[in-house]
Order: sequence, then C-alpha cells, then structure tokens
Amino acid sequence: MGARKDIEAITDRIRERSKASREIYLQRIADAASRTANRAVLSCGNLAHGFAACSAADKAALSGDKVPNLGIITAYNDMLSAHQPFETYPQLIKEAAREVDGTAQVAGGVPAMCDGVTQGQPGMELSLFSRDVIAMATAIGLSHNMFDAAVYLGVCDKIVPGLMIAALTFGHLPCVFIPAGPMTSGLPNDEKAKIRQLYAEGKVGRAELLEAESKSYHGPGTCTFYGTANSNQMLMEIMGLHTPGASFVNPGTPLRDALTREAAKRALSLTALGNAYTPVGRMIDERSIVNGVVGLHATGGSTNHTIHLIAIAAAAGIRLTWQDISDLSDATPLLARVYPNGLADVNHFHAAGGLGFLIRELLDAGLLHEDVQTVWGDGLHPYAIEAKLAADGSVARDPAPASSGDEKVLVPYAKAFQPSGGLKVLTGNLGHAIIKTSAVKPERRLIEAPAVVLDSQEALHDAFKAGELDRDFVAVVRFQGPRANGMPELHKLTTILGVLQDRGHRVALVTDGRMSGASGKVPAAIHVTPEALEGGPIGKICDGDIVRLDADNGTLEVLVADAELKARKVPLIDLSGNEYGFGRELFAGFRQMAGRADQGASAFGMA
Repeated sequence: MGARKDIEAITDRIRERSKASREIYLQRIADAASRTANRAVLSCGNLAHGFAACSAADKAALSGDKVPNLGIITAYNDMLSAHQPFETYPQLIKEAAREVDGTAQVAGGVPAMCDGVTQGQPGMELSLFSRDVIAMATAIGLSHNMFDAAVYLGVCDKIVPGLMIAALTFGHLPCVFIPAGPMTSGLPNDEKAKIRQLYAEGKVGRAELLEAESKSYHGPGTCTFYGTANSNQMLMEIMGLHTPGASFVNPGTPLRDALTREAAKRALSLTALGNAYTPVGRMIDERSIVNGVVGLHATGGSTNHTIHLIAIAAAAGIRLTWQDISDLSDATPLLARVYPNGLADVNHFHAAGGLGFLIRELLDAGLLHEDVQTVWGDGLHPYAIEAKLAADGSVARDPAPASSGDEKVLVPYAKAFQPSGGLKVLTGNLGHAIIKTSAVKPERRLIEAPAVVLDSQEALHDAFKAGELDRDFVAVVRFQGPRANGMPELHKLTTILGVLQDRGHRVALVTDGRMSGASGKVPAAIHVTPEALEGGPIGKICDGDIVRLDADNGTLEVLVADAELKARKVPLIDLSGNEYGFGRELFAGFRQMAGRADQGASAFGMA
C-alpha cells in the first residue's frame, strides 16, 4: 500500500504543478478541433493539390469530408535495421484503410539516425537534436490539414520521442504508434561485450570484433539489448499508444503484419467522424506519463528517457521533473533483467511473458493507473495480454501467462529483483545528475577517488592506451552538454571503464554528456547539470580533486571547500572542432537554444 500511495501522491503533485499549463494546452487542442481540422476547411485548389496523385477511388472519397483520411508519418530508411521493415507498411495501411471505408496517405517522412552507427563519430553530436528535427518534420507533414488521424512509424532512440512531441503538438488528432519489432536473437550480448573488451585491450583484432558485432546486429528489427529503442516500445505500449501486445513481435511475420493492419483500422475508428473520438492530447494525461515512468523503472530502461519524458510531457502541458522520476523509481520494483541489466535479450523477455505479464503484475500491485484512456479504449487491463495470430489471419489475444516463463529474466511482483527501479537523481555541490544502478553491483555504488579531468572521450581513450589509467579514479568528462556539442552518447567510455573495473580498480564516470540505455556495470553520473559550458561546477573540477559518488544516498560531490570551489573559474576551451563538419554547422542555433538536461534539453523551450 505504501508504494501505491506514493505513486498516487507523485501523480497528484504533477497534476497540481501542471494545472495552469495543462489547461492552456487542452484549450488549444479544443480550439484546433473546433476549427474543423480536416479537409472541409480546404479550398478546392488546396484539396486538388492534396489528392492529385491518388487513385480515382481515393479522389472520390477525399472529395467529401465524410470519409476519414489517415496520415502516415514514417521514419523508413533501409540503412537502419529497426526501420527497414517500414518499407512495406504504407501499402498495408492503405489496404487496411480501404477495408473500413477510409483512406490513407503518407503525410511525410522524418529523419532517423542510428546512434549505433555514429557512436564515437562526429555525427553523434546531431543525435539529440535529431529528436527536435523529427518533431518539426512531422509538423510539416501534418500541416497540410488533410488528415483525421495519424499513425506514426518509428522505433529507435530519438525517433519515437520526436514523433511523440509532434503527436501531442497536434493533440486534436487521434493517433496510433506502429512498431516494427526486434530482430531475432543473434550473438548473446554478454559475449559481444567480452569481444569489445578484448579488442580494447588489444587481445583481438578488428576482424574478430567486426565478426562479433555482425553476429549480434544481423538482420531487420531493433537491436535486441534493452536500450532506448526497446524502452521506447515499452513506453508506447504501457502508455496506451500501441495496440495491445504489439511491441516485441519480430518483423516479417504474419502476426507483425496483422498487428499493423489492425493498428491502421483502429486509428481510423478514433476520428471525430465516428462515435469514439479520442484525441491523443486528451488521452495522454498525468496518469499516462506516470505509467510510462513506472514501466521504465520496472524494466530497468534507458536513462535517455530522463530527458525525453520531460520533453514529451511538456508538449502536453505536463510539468514532469527529475525528482518525480527519482521518487517513482523508489516506489517501483525491478521486475525484468534484460541486457545490460542481465544476460537475456528482449526476445527472451517477450518469450518469458513480456509486457503483458509485467503490466498485469504492476496493475495487480496497484503501481499503474488503470483508469487511463488508451487507443484500445478505457483502462489498461486490456494490455495485460499475449497477442497471437488467429486462424483467420487477424490478431487474437489471450490473458498474460499466470507465471513467468523464465524467472532469470522476468519475475512477479512478489519476487522482484530489487525494491527500486534503479534510476536516481544525484545532488550535491556539482549540481544534479542521473545514475542508473540496476546493472551496478551494490559494492560499486559508492566510489570516492581522485578525478581525472578530460574534455572528450577520445582523450580518455588515449590515456587508457598510454597506460595512464591503471588505478582508482573518477573520469570527469566535461563540455559534453547540449550547448557544448549536442550532448552525444559516450559509449566509447563504457568498454574502457569496464576493463579497468574488471582489473580490480574502483572507477566511475561523471559527465554532462549521455550514456543512454547501454549504461551498464560501471557507476556513471550522467546528464550533470548545469553543464560546464554554462559555468556548471563540473567545469571547475581539477585533476586530483577527490570526487565522491554515492548512488545509494543520492549524492555527487567534489570534496573541495565551498569557498574554493566558488572562487574557481571554468576554463575556456576551444570548442570550434564541434561546430562544423558532418552537418554540425547547421545546428549552431540548436546548440544556442538548447535547454538544460533536467528540462528536456529541447530547442523549443517547452519545459
């Protein structure tokens, strides 16, 4: 009962804090709906342009305002394994729309970049900002005002948050998110990690490393570890934006196609032209956001969502804070262990009972708000299911299994792996930071060691190769925040620090950059805010200062007298190398406008 009351209290305080901004938002989407936000307001010239390339039958349907038209926003490209399956979706969706006397058009495409390709490369400095570009590109696609509802085809790291921000900006439109599913299991993630560490130590060559990586990332679908992409899919389902059971069905299967057709029909059933009008801006409220955060904690999900969820909530007029996220973590037990929080991948999680089992357990424990609206109707209980293929090719649903198929991967509430979700806010004289502890052993959660101060992950890599880091230390990697260089993920540090930890050293990371869903066994205080470029105390740490990171008690400090720390100046460093090349010069405005990490790091100023 204590955890249930805590979650209700946190929801109440979010609601109270958001009252004014939420009322303004709801009035705006009501105004948009009242202006007949569909083809009826378009001139004949407008409309003729809008359906010029359609078939004769679709032109006839679109000539009036009684046939619902579905806008498709797609993140398809065939370089990203997770998005390649979307190539065939528009045709499936159009066929499904016609079966229910509707139409569908591709309203627009949005960029979709892969952090796995850009890790450690200059392009990674565009990654976080791509979220806001995706939201803007979606707005352009929907601005034609041809649509009565929308479906969103996106999976990976910044794509789903960007689509969500846009969907809520067009909150008068109903919408359904349609996933593509994870690739089938390849080389186990722990084996891949071992090869990476051996390569970092020079014990295997590039050929062996590439072979291991290729066996791990080997086909269409999302990467199978539980990073931001798969955390996105969990969020869309537990927040009621997927059809039930849609998240983790593999691409290219009859069930995947059946779910896609069903989602298109469902979106068309929710328009203002019917009797079940469900605008997404009203559907997603404070309870939905809290359910998403609880799901994130119960599954040990991506730290990126401590940024994205704040920006998503702000797009709906909801004021979510890091403290809300941290307090919800304290009230939510960890029920899943999927790499990097365990050895299993997301396919093993799905086979063990998956989201249906997890949602049922959290609902029975009173840790989710059941009384929410979803794209499936009222209440979250319809999501406590397992989706299957019916004999006629449609989707059938059975109740979630009564017991886990593998308690090394997924456990009932009564057998939780740990009492809290493992995401915490750290506070102290360095400001605020986030740490993910679900994969960090308890004896590693308190680190007190001298600082090694660096201004890039390449500098730490060079120091490691030079043999300068075989000792206890805290790596302080600064000038990695949104305004400095776009806040790239710093995955090149993961393997190096893991090697040093395995050698018996007590090491940790403190940075104003990101580490994402792959944050693993090394304690990492990330998203430190204020960032160094804004004069944040992280920029005042000197080599040899003792830094104390205490994840259990939620503190992050440099053990320097307050007066001395205040008197220190953040050094001026040359960041011009981050300002051009690989398109970075086009994002100068984004860097200047970017908000703080604890405010969603958005260029829109919503939070």
